[in-house]
Amino acid sequence: MEDFKKKLIHLHHCRGIGWKSIHKILTLDPALSGLYDTSFNNWKKLLQIPDKQVHDFLHDLQTQSIDDFLQQYLLNDIQCITIYDPIYPAKLRNIYDPPWVLYIRGDMELLSAAPILAVVGPRKPSSYGIAITKSILAPLVKKGYVIISGLASGIDAISHQTALQFSGKTIGVLGGGIFHLYPKENIPLAIEMMKKGTVLSEYPPFKKPEPWMFPNRNRIISGMAEGVLITEAKEKSGSLITAYCALEQGREVFAVPGNITSSLSAGTNKLIQEGAKTVLTHVDIEEEFSLAVRGI
Repeated sequence: MEDFKKKLIHLHHCRGIGWKSIHKILTLDPALSGLYDTSFNNWKKLLQIPDKQVHDFLHDLQTQSIDDFLQQYLLNDIQCITIYDPIYPAKLRNIYDPPWVLYIRGDMELLSAAPILAVVGPRKPSSYGIAITKSILAPLVKKGYVIISGLASGIDAISHQTALQFSGKTIGVLGGGIFHLYPKENIPLAIEMMKKGTVLSEYPPFKKPEPWMFPNRNRIISGMAEGVLITEAKEKSGSLITAYCALEQGREVFAVPGNITSSLSAGTNKLIQEGAKTVLTHVDIEEEFSLAVRGI
């Protein structure tokens, strides 16, 4: 592995800094040539973060063995790619805040697959939500659509399972590291996806999931796709966060209408009012994707 890539991955493992701090570091030192020689005071001046965060950052930078981490990942068939690698998903690279590093286990070719449809919905869907998700996705999967979702309970899991059921391809985006699959009931599904599809995360494999990570991963789900389908959603939900991420990224947003008395359809009905494409069958998605390909 080249020196710059290894340094960026090491930087990505350090506590105390996030996306913006890494951006500042790369702006000042694009080759990361001074990464291990910069003093505490200079880091504090550059990063503008509290002393404790600078201490945590420097501690990890000076004591972690990135080679040991990389060896562990290699033994577990986990590949690390950075935003500078040619294999990095092109659509994702062009969003506002693309992940600096992705940790991937599975079929690397899916990173450049097309078309990719993101599917999101509630963790506790209704029987209606389950049925329409399956009925819309099955014919799309048979036609080669890759399904991407967040490997959560409910609609996420149903979307992945439907893709696998019809011998299709699917990508799961985790809200934590690959060594800490969550929720537990989806571990068998995640393992199957590692063999027949792809599981990825922007968090290092040893990183345990925390609540704030799950909304963050939504931008990756929408960012890797041409469009996002929301089959059910409450008016205030993570699914709507993904929908609005998609809009900001210039992606198509598809929503399935539902009973106006059902709280699980309040979010999708609202999206349709705001201009999302109404989806009644898989054909509605196919037509929109076809128009996008032709630039209409």
